[in-house]
Amino acid sequence: MLSRLQVCVRPCVSVCRWAHTKEKGKALMLNPHTNKGMAFTLKERQILGLQGLLPPKIETQDIQAMRFQRNLRKMSDPLQKYIYLMGIQERNEKLFYRVLMEDIDALMPIVYTPTVGLACTQYGHIFRRPKGLFISIMDQGHIHSVLDNWPETNVKAVVVTDGERILGLGDLGVYGMGIPVGKLCLYTACAGIRPERCLPVCIDVGTDNETLLRDPFYMGLYQRRDRSQRYDDLIDEFMEAVVDKYGQDTLIQFEDFGNHNAFRFLKKYREKYCTFNDDIQGTAAVALAGLLATRRVVGKPITEHRVLFLGAGEAALGIANLIVMAMMEEGMSQADARKKIWMFDKYGLLEQVRMFTVHILLYVLGHVTVRVGSCYIRVPSPGCAGVAGAGRLFTHDVIKAMGCLNERPIIFALSNPTAKAECTAEDAYSLTQGRCLFASGSPFGPVTLEDGSILIPGQGNNAYIFPGVALAVILSGVRHISDTVFLEAAKTLADQLTDEELSQGRLYPPLSKIREVSLQMAVKVVEYLYAKGMAFRYPEPLDKDAYVRSKVWNTNYESFLPEIYDWPGVSHSPLVD
Repeated sequence: MLSRLQVCVRPCVSVCRWAHTKEKGKALMLNPHTNKGMAFTLKERQILGLQGLLPPKIETQDIQAMRFQRNLRKMSDPLQKYIYLMGIQERNEKLFYRVLMEDIDALMPIVYTPTVGLACTQYGHIFRRPKGLFISIMDQGHIHSVLDNWPETNVKAVVVTDGERILGLGDLGVYGMGIPVGKLCLYTACAGIRPERCLPVCIDVGTDNETLLRDPFYMGLYQRRDRSQRYDDLIDEFMEAVVDKYGQDTLIQFEDFGNHNAFRFLKKYREKYCTFNDDIQGTAAVALAGLLATRRVVGKPITEHRVLFLGAGEAALGIANLIVMAMMEEGMSQADARKKIWMFDKYGLLEQVRMFTVHILLYVLGHVTVRVGSCYIRVPSPGCAGVAGAGRLFTHDVIKAMGCLNERPIIFALSNPTAKAECTAEDAYSLTQGRCLFASGSPFGPVTLEDGSILIPGQGNNAYIFPGVALAVILSGVRHISDTVFLEAAKTLADQLTDEELSQGRLYPPLSKIREVSLQMAVKVVEYLYAKGMAFRYPEPLDKDAYVRSKVWNTNYESFLPEIYDWPGVSHSPLVD
């Protein structure tokens, strides 16, 4: 297991000697960037003031990783695993990322959804050491000074939340910091972006969560959310301060803002800053990639699908927009593509002015009358995908009806965490006799059917998209991120699914391949950005693949010994006439 993914990674062999080489003694062990535990060599211990501060044994990283994994296997509670993993990250960064990368399919559900959602709800109760930067509305007018307190000066990627809509859990205030931290863990684990160049930020403007306002362990401001102009001014100041300190090409990813703010901030900032919203654009790309993958089974182009959305939210808007773009790329006009989009919520069919504010996607061949909640819908469409975050809206009747009218119904239950998914993988497969093409936002295990066959549900996880896109954006010096970048990413992801994986029931590659998937996506997106004139980093690399892989951070321990070398042929005696 320790070497499972190493064949997919081409590590950068250069040694970054600028990093903390002046530190000595206990400071080296207290800094997670430099700490190697008992892997410090004898010379390092003697020269750097560590001798006697560690047990005499000198360990390899392999032994450390083995101890790490053995301790994890003793734990059954996901939250305890999360606490243990985050503790290792706080002490030894390279060891943390090595183990995470080499068992990513088992550990991603711990550091990311669904366990990170539970960790956010318990954030004040499991708090050990602060991660990231906390900016409150009380800091208005002084955000640049707050950024100056962050110890790293070469930040390239910022993930920011205001905690208002954490996954499907609602307003968690500063407890939402777990989301930027988890996202940036995957920036490094999936795409090899250097962790010291990543900055998680939580902006605290209060919370409307009554439970948190009465919780003595809550760690944010005890006030209701400020929704005045002051809030907008705070976000403006934050954006300006980030680019002023770190540069115009600094990537700023918005995460888990409330629906209204997410849409308007994306519109407000997308042409001014290097920014994207993963809930809108990342979710859209991973959902579209799944749809594109189904074409190889269903045999129908995306232009022949009719799409019905039920509900309203960020994810659905992004999916609808990207589906229309994909249809247009295949020759359909925008007007005709939009006619393929139907909107329905609890108030009925949406008017044109409300088009694209939606949540649950149904697209199945034929006509079917289904009940979702109290609504009966007769829909001419080949599958259903949910991003409503409202739980089991795809009832047994809905799934059975889709199975009756379609040879290969498509069911996407994309809401997070697991409890918010629209249906389970077992229901989707068993109620359609294993014929459905299924994907979910949170992980589900393999399903064994009555005939003994085993299907492996694909996880439509945004982690297939945002790390690779972020790496490409950082390496290309992009100033603005177009939706076409996410369309390119979706196509690249769909193309990486093999026929064998598709036959297993997957619509996405296995998570164990996500590092290679992310690197290939970064290469394709870099090629696209330079071809379209959107890249500003020059000279343009001729070999994009080699360029991307040369920038990938690796988990090998570095030597902190000073570089010692001879001066051949140099005499230190005075010249004699």
